[in-house]
Amino acid sequence: MRNCRLRRARCSTELPDTLAAFSAAPLPAGCRIACRVEYDGSRYCGWQAQPHLPVNTVQAALEFALAAVAGAPLRVHCAGRTDSGVHGFGQIVHFDAPAVRSAKAWVLGTNANLPEDIRVHWAVAVPAEFHARFSATARRYRYIIANTPVRPALLAGQVCWHRRPLDALAMRAAAQGLLGERDFSAVRAASCQSRSPMRNVAHSDVWRSGDLLVIDIQANAFLHHMVRNIAGCLLAVGDGRRPVDWLAGVLAGRDRTRAAATAPAQGLYLVDVAYPAVYQLPPTPYGPLLLAGSCAAPAD
Repeated sequence: MRNCRLRRARCSTELPDTLAAFSAAPLPAGCRIACRVEYDGSRYCGWQAQPHLPVNTVQAALEFALAAVAGAPLRVHCAGRTDSGVHGFGQIVHFDAPAVRSAKAWVLGTNANLPEDIRVHWAVAVPAEFHARFSATARRYRYIIANTPVRPALLAGQVCWHRRPLDALAMRAAAQGLLGERDFSAVRAASCQSRSPMRNVAHSDVWRSGDLLVIDIQANAFLHHMVRNIAGCLLAVGDGRRPVDWLAGVLAGRDRTRAAATAPAQGLYLVDVAYPAVYQLPPTPYGPLLLAGSCAAPAD
């Protein structure tokens, strides 16, 4: 299990060791490339390309930029398809290179062709069997809430705003009922296409840093809207509408109609994805950057 642990979050402003990701050495055509992608999802209709609709998506923008570097079209595959308005900090993608290019060219050239709200942080060659989605062993999301009397102007689109005072300790206590492998039918979207509602949550925490509250959750995989529905339930506990033990009862009942409303998309970030150590992917720093000064939950 050691090789499949989630890469440890690092509270540092130092750049990770990604020298290979900026190497000028040519990578052969046909080589499989993995990249870390960061994006602000505010003006995108989610990750997945929708060629039949005139909408902006992160995948379409990234594929266009990569194709400009490669001189040929290509398809990217991601670790987790985020919804409209959801952000990516540690999104991992892979593609098969149609042309000889260096890692440096894939990073800098692609960024030169991307809009300013999408960036590639590194690119490395990986074995042919690597798959951004199917090789992943865990995903980690953080949901950020601004708990202020007035909606913060400078964080518009970056956080969920909740006016009523929130009890972070009550929310943290309720979040412990998420841990372990269980049926999460009560917090899955009606449109969820997963064959099974079973998921294994390995980490679930809530903490406050000034006016910001953070819900931090890691699981082997997530159902559609699962994190946002959990966030909605924890908000109901935090502002006193529901008692601490209410969420556990909702999960046990497996009835979506008993849960709280889905929390807004703008507070949600895909912050990290875990892979077996054999792939030697660069670590993802602690994020998103607006949390750089609050990298650990405070002691009770």
